[in-house]
Amino acid sequence: MEEPARADASPATDAAAALLDQLARRGVRDLVLSPGSRSQSLALVAAALEAAGRVRLHVRIDERVAGFTALGIARETATPAAVICTSGTAAANLLPAALEAHHSGVPLLLLTADRPPELRGVGANQTTRQPGIFGSSVRFEQDVPTPEELDAAGTGPQTLRMRRLAADAYAAATAARRAGPVHLNLPFREPLAGTLPAWLADAADVVLDDPAVPAEPAPLVLERGPRTVVVAGADAGAAAEALAYEGGWPLIAEIVSGARFGRHAVRSYRTLLRDAALGGRVERAVVFGHPTLSRELVGLLSRRDVEVVAVRGPGEPLGLNGATVAADAVAVAPGDADREWLGAWLRAGQEASIDLDPPAPDLEGLSSTVPHDRLEAVAAELAAVRAPLDRAGLVDAVWRATWPHDRLVFGSSRLVRVADEVLAGKKVTVHANRGLAGIDGTIATAMGIALSSQAGGRPGVTRVLLGDLALLHDVGALYLPPEEDEPRIQVIVGNDGGGTIFDTLEVAQLAARNEFDRVLYTPHTVRIEQLATAYGWEYTRVTSRAALDQVLVAPVGGRQLIEVPLGR
Repeated sequence: MEEPARADASPATDAAAALLDQLARRGVRDLVLSPGSRSQSLALVAAALEAAGRVRLHVRIDERVAGFTALGIARETATPAAVICTSGTAAANLLPAALEAHHSGVPLLLLTADRPPELRGVGANQTTRQPGIFGSSVRFEQDVPTPEELDAAGTGPQTLRMRRLAADAYAAATAARRAGPVHLNLPFREPLAGTLPAWLADAADVVLDDPAVPAEPAPLVLERGPRTVVVAGADAGAAAEALAYEGGWPLIAEIVSGARFGRHAVRSYRTLLRDAALGGRVERAVVFGHPTLSRELVGLLSRRDVEVVAVRGPGEPLGLNGATVAADAVAVAPGDADREWLGAWLRAGQEASIDLDPPAPDLEGLSSTVPHDRLEAVAAELAAVRAPLDRAGLVDAVWRATWPHDRLVFGSSRLVRVADEVLAGKKVTVHANRGLAGIDGTIATAMGIALSSQAGGRPGVTRVLLGDLALLHDVGALYLPPEEDEPRIQVIVGNDGGGTIFDTLEVAQLAARNEFDRVLYTPHTVRIEQLATAYGWEYTRVTSRAALDQVLVAPVGGRQLIEVPLGR
């Protein structure tokens, strides 16, 4: 029986309703939207789902910011966030986030509206060839047929196809050990918007056949005997620490690994890897995550005499030495641990570590009845309080202020390498976009993390530690629409006036200073305080450790930008 016609109905709206409704049913809780003409049906359905309390909707003007915001949400929740945009360059602006999601194994749904196929390649406005635009970085892609049907009952063939597509896309984005981005290209013809179908508000279950879930693979058993270290790169997580504990092996954990904690975590690992008696004697390295922060680790994993066992994660597989053994899971064979090997690493790491504790006050001098001694002690205390911050002091202050209910996000700046070199172990949630280690999208990613980690009234502060150029590269992410929830977030900017990370590279010793500064250091004179004010952030400038400690542990609430001047 033919369904009654609806006034102002649109096939585009009915198809968008089926797609987004089914994604919400599958588990998508966050939609990130950039406004546009061709995507208006998706936008209106997203707004309706938000009004019904089924999703959280985040609107961002800039598609690149939207992409990284969705990436941050998905990083924190391990659940796909969907990002919606219009056609043309809007879709292209999602590529940086898609590449990072691919290399890091973060589930992401890229929903790009498009002109219908007959308008491609004929010079139509805002039209390019969007199918395939993300190349091999997506786990699944479909150029969806243009909607033609109206479906008042919600049971028509087009609606069922869109629901099936949503289920397949969600499954592909969340596949075990292969999570990553999925692209649905959605061409729409006019009318681009219409009244919403009544079935969108129907809470009745929609039954679809679920895809088969593969069985868990048997673990690779690691025999006792070889002198072993466990390496935790970016996003390794607690599994690396658990294996090191079970095996009785030293744990070399990057600061962005989420595994730098526990009794087996080695301090100052770079120094120890350069030591022939320790790093030189490693026979096997079991790797979780994606190591990127030190040349010493890359050197270890490139050695032909080291057996490398790479535990597969959702990101790009590791294979530096050409003889890497890949494993979906690992287990430790029964037997006694090599306590001498472990102890040597832990003792050497402790001896090589940098003492970041401030000097203890001279209590005797401060309480002395001799005026000269008391004045000297007071002067020493004042000098310590007023001492300018260096990079080690900055990263230490942020690390100490952060606790398990907080989140810490590192930008791809010089500061993350300093943190990796000097900080001790601590069990906190750390995020960083190290899949491609790009400078872009840090603040947008952190905003997504903050919004997700604090959803439902959960406590905590998200702290972002980055350099000045990383801030400037993502300055548009400071904007938050006035009607959206404001997260508790502190963006701590180490401002050394340019890209001092290049000062540590070979080129700094070869190039003329003026040429080097012009094309690599790229000095700037941006007034960060005025940026903060323009975007509605609270601004604080601190120059001493005491002042920084105070502002970190007593946040003003909402969005706070903290500038810390650093010497080059």
